[in-house]
Amino acid sequence: MRGRMGVTIFILQSMASVLPASNTSMRSDRNTYVGKSFVHVKNPYLDSMDEDVLYHLDLGTKTHNLPEMFGDVKFVCVGGSPNRMKAFALFMHKELRLTDSEEDIKDICAGTDRYCMYKIGPVLSISHGMGIPSISIMLHELIKLLYHARCSDVIIIRIGTSGGIGIAPGSVVITDEAVDSFFKPRFEQVILDNIVTRSTELDKELAEEIFNCSKEISNFPTLIGHTMCTYDFYEGQGRLDGALCSFSREKGLDYLKRAYNAGIRNIEMESTVFAAMCRLCGLKDTTVSKDEFLVQEDQPLEGQPPRTQTKAPCI
Repeated sequence: MRGRMGVTIFILQSMASVLPASNTSMRSDRNTYVGKSFVHVKNPYLDSMDEDVLYHLDLGTKTHNLPEMFGDVKFVCVGGSPNRMKAFALFMHKELRLTDSEEDIKDICAGTDRYCMYKIGPVLSISHGMGIPSISIMLHELIKLLYHARCSDVIIIRIGTSGGIGIAPGSVVITDEAVDSFFKPRFEQVILDNIVTRSTELDKELAEEIFNCSKEISNFPTLIGHTMCTYDFYEGQGRLDGALCSFSREKGLDYLKRAYNAGIRNIEMESTVFAAMCRLCGLKDTTVSKDEFLVQEDQPLEGQPPRTQTKAPCI
């Protein structure tokens, strides 16, 4: 819990300079936001639809006034666990010193059991489940929500846990580049019968801002590094304790050593699609992860024990 609250402190401090301005009401007329950076979509069919139903969020353009509900959103924080994102929402409510009661913080997606969503002033806290398929569904509908709500200058940050490579136990990694299992900054998706490749560049300025905030908190080792995104928790991350294991211990350690030499400092299962989708739709984004499973920094990688699951999962 201490590590998770440390991550939220970094985010809170990065918000401080803009939160006061975001508390003002926002009009629904898109033309009033001259000079703003709007969330946009890359789908020519959406504007011709009579209604857009955000199935997995239990929201829709006919059933809800999205600009009124979400038009003032400036920060979106997403994480795998519903319980964690509820705890984050309660923490933000306390830190922002909002006048309403904590009992008023309700799950906006309570009508569905797929995700949870809480709104605290200009901050949205949303769960995304585990892995690329789960977070991509949520991101499609979240981005459409922000688009329909006419939100501008939105910052989105993924917070959670991950597996560290060659860093101190309990370190927090701020991602400057999301890479795939081949150490390439790309996200490959099969669309119909084609493989479409998209850039996974994250907002380096945002990463630096959060890193600078971390310097004020000495008990949370923090660094900026590459994050590797895999499609699998066990074999894909070099673990030896899954139901299947098709490689030797030596080969797994060699892979992790090559990952470390490529600048990778942690492994999780969402960052590439997160980076690709947010970049295309005009969102400033980064990921902030506390590392739970460690390949330790004070030993050569060759001397490490097998990667087995002894800590919380990477989500």
